Amino acid sequence: MADSPYIIDVTRENFPQLMEASFKVPVLIDFWASWCQPCQALMPILAKLADEYQGKFLLGKLNTEEEQEIAAHFGIRSIPNVKLFRDGQPVDEFMGALPEGSVREFIDRHVGRESDQQVAKALEQLASGNTAGAIVLLDEARAADPDNPRIALALAQAQAAAGDAEAAEATLDSLPADQRDAPEAAALRSHLYFEGEVAGAPAADELAARLDSDPADSEARFQLALRKVVERDYDAAMELLLELMQKDRGYGEDAGRLGLLKVFELLGDDPRVGQYRRRMASLLH
Repeated sequence: MADSPYIIDVTRENFPQLMEASFKVPVLIDFWASWCQPCQALMPILAKLADEYQGKFLLGKLNTEEEQEIAAHFGIRSIPNVKLFRDGQPVDEFMGALPEGSVREFIDRHVGRESDQQVAKALEQLASGNTAGAIVLLDEARAADPDNPRIALALAQAQAAAGDAEAAEATLDSLPADQRDAPEAAALRSHLYFEGEVAGAPAADELAARLDSDPADSEARFQLALRKVVERDYDAAMELLLELMQKDRGYGEDAGRLGLLKVFELLGDDPRVGQYRRRMASLLH
């Protein structure tokens, strides 16, 4: 680490110079100690990223046993504690030995990557309906910066929009292990699940007509719920799945409850999730 121009052992003497540097680039200060095992696990991750980002941020390693005055000034009570400084002030932090993907995400909130601009352009193309153009941009970005997980996620979204579920699943599987179950990735997997399940199912009007003529038609109720998810009519879909739970828990080995859980994954932090979770729970007792 001492050989890297981007990693500095912090002392009371050089700390002011690091704070001056934070007016130009973000400075990450890792508060650690030799006896701290989580610190030892985190240290090589931070060092790897400092070298990878090539000066877009500086990494300061501060031994809290040797520099107690600085550690006390910043209220360090547990380690590892990593603080990010901009313009001489701490603006963000994390504690504990996070996995590489989470550390990278933390850094990327403050350090721009050139490939992120390519991702933004591709998402604009995707939003305008130019799926093929988005995929071309993302393939180029991935070739230039294969370690940026934002590219893989956006590429999977574009592949799903193009109807290539197999490619989208493969791209999601290529994400770092700690990113594969991140909320956006989980939501896309749920979307792909519903797209796959609804393939070959009758049209929504036909399914609704079947239910009207036979309210006990569990297959029609479930397939109509899938159709509603794909149409992004999530309230209607969740109502149908709750009805399926209530009327026929045995259908499809509890397909109503499992389908609801998939919709919850898809919706993420949507406030409707809590409401429908409570209603689902009431049917389980």
